[in-house]
Amino acid sequence: MTFRSIIIPRLRLFSIMDGISYLILLGIAMPLKYLADMPLAVRIVGSLHGFLFLGLCLFLFLALIKKRLPFKWCVITFLCALFPFAPFFLDRKLRTFDVPYPQGH
Repeated sequence: MTFRSIIIPRLRLFSIMDGISYLILLGIAMPLKYLADMPLAVRIVGSLHGFLFLGLCLFLFLALIKKRLPFKWCVITFLCALFPFAPFFLDRKLRTFDVPYPQGH
């Protein structure tokens, strides 16, 4: 398995993990901050979400420059990261780009 062949699977993984962390941030950490006066929850989950979002952006950039994903789908993937639940619907489409790449390319 080459680095080029793992770009889309890693992009999908970071997209799903980013989507989960976003839902946890909005659904658990933010209410804890404002309703239970626990700002540490947002600091922890927000930091994790930020790391995962940067990882998603990195693999999006790599997918674009290695020509594993068209520019249009890079933009769509980025925009889906900004909306709760969107990454889970996007994953089905990203799976179609996860085709085996010939060795030596």
